[in-house]
Amino acid sequence: MTDPIADYLTRLRNALQAKHRIVEIPASNIKKAMTKVLFEKGYILNYKFDETENKQGVIKVALKYDAATRQPAIRELIRVSKPGLRKYAPADNLPRVINGLGIAIISTSKGVITDKEARTLNVGGEVLCYVS
Repeated sequence: MTDPIADYLTRLRNALQAKHRIVEIPASNIKKAMTKVLFEKGYILNYKFDETENKQGVIKVALKYDAATRQPAIRELIRVSKPGLRKYAPADNLPRVINGLGIAIISTSKGVITDKEARTLNVGGEVLCYVS
């Protein structure tokens, strides 16, 4: 696997499309940080980090759906920065997703945060993905 973040987003996308309640994803520090951001912003119900025998661990993500319409809370996941072409944004030129209704997850020197938090902290970084 050459792009673990794209794999993470694809597993979430596939589980949402299949209407699964829980999805298991191989863990890494950046995936754990992205999961925390998704939970804080209300895109997923809950998450749990489990250890496995090979020390890599697994992330169990409980997906969130609307009670009445059964539509997923995450409508779209788009990978922005790829291993072949990294996308960086300075603090004064951070992207806005759906004019502020979605979030951009950004890897900065202050950790993995959303575009809104990066604006308040006045830091730029690598734009990992868009969530709406």
